Amino acid sequence: MKSEGRRKKSEVRGKKEEVEIFTLFPSFHLPLSPWASNTLVIAGVDEVGRGALFGPVVAAACILPHQVLDELASCGVRDSKQLSARARSRLAVTIRAVAVDCQIGVASVREIDRLNILQASLLAMKRAILKLSVTPDLCLVDGNQRIPNLSIEQETMIQGDARSIQIAAASIVAKVWRDELILRLAVKYPEYDLTNNKGYGTAKHKLALERCGRSAFHRLSFSPCRKS
Repeated sequence: MKSEGRRKKSEVRGKKEEVEIFTLFPSFHLPLSPWASNTLVIAGVDEVGRGALFGPVVAAACILPHQVLDELASCGVRDSKQLSARARSRLAVTIRAVAVDCQIGVASVREIDRLNILQASLLAMKRAILKLSVTPDLCLVDGNQRIPNLSIEQETMIQGDARSIQIAAASIVAKVWRDELILRLAVKYPEYDLTNNKGYGTAKHKLALERCGRSAFHRLSFSPCRKS
């Protein structure tokens, strides 16, 4: 019985190691364990807008065909924060064109204020995952916080958007989607300089809060918005 238990633990460790190697180094297309009959379906999950003063927090979940991972890496898919807005927009179109599925999840400003920003971010991620038309075998989640009450297997990955093509793709799609939303809202709220700051707390944005007060899309649980 003990040897059987050790064998199962070894198989689980082996599976996780194969998943991590394949995800971190997509050019190494390692075969899955013999007892896995099908290719593992992996979803990368990331959120954007966590530190903003204005607007919702947005997450994306992306499932990519294994055969396109190298191509996406060579096209420049990486941490969205390292890319220009033009490059992100171009890559988001490419990612959506080749993805098995790619979905957006949102947590509203009211939910951020009610739950706190961490729990709202995790909720947005969960919503994105549950909207996927294909149920993944494993979700790679950027950061060190697990998504609560998710029945799908998940692994957290610190700096995942720099280590995983799937997570990097999700970060790009989420960033482009949220930026486009904020640009639409900027037309209604021009006083906050949203076109340039995308809802983050720049000096100009904070000055506008002091002069004009907060809007319906400002997060009351964030101290600069409470002071206005």
